[in-house]
Amino acid sequence: MKIGIVGAGRIASALVTRLAPQGHELMISNSRGAEAVRETAEALGCHGGSAEEAAQFGDVTVVTVPLNAFDTLPAEAIGQRIVIDTCNYYPGRDGVLPEFEGGGETTSGQLQRKLPKARVVKAFNSIMSPHLEQGGKTPPSGGTPALPIASDDEQAATVVSQIVRDAGFEPVHAGPLAESWRFERARPVYCRPLDARALQAGLAATRPEDFVPENSWKD
Repeated sequence: MKIGIVGAGRIASALVTRLAPQGHELMISNSRGAEAVRETAEALGCHGGSAEEAAQFGDVTVVTVPLNAFDTLPAEAIGQRIVIDTCNYYPGRDGVLPEFEGGGETTSGQLQRKLPKARVVKAFNSIMSPHLEQGGKTPPSGGTPALPIASDDEQAATVVSQIVRDAGFEPVHAGPLAESWRFERARPVYCRPLDARALQAGLAATRPEDFVPENSWKD
């Protein structure tokens, strides 16, 4: 499958590292164009281009950018494609955004409104990039590490579930996009090494008021 990645940061690099060996063809991108990501793309062994080129390149588009870049996304080029949202709200990077404080808004909900034709799937946001690149940390059970996804589109969720498997993880469907708050930044399951059963239980148990201390998920 061709996967165009809007972004060229750590999550983008980790996804290329995990997915290219499984036969996927990938392109990373930068708002400044192909030349700005040339060295990174060459080092990873993937294509490099502009955000619009990455959107047009992929059967699936990954959006992995700061929230203030949502307004610059190539909505027309993305069109009706499946879009994987890996984004999280980080006040230290994005500034304090009242709509996200307290879990009232989700990045996927906002992204879906920015890309009304796209089929958005929340995935790959609840894992640190080094752990993603390494195939995850082993859960306490010793089983396969699981990652949550959420989408309003069943077919899109099925496609992204296979991409999650290709990356070495077990996908766990958390429900529609409106439920994606359950695994956003600072939620109890965020960046925790859990198998599918434990992740399902953790998602179900998470309440709107449940947050963990900032940076407690970091090694």
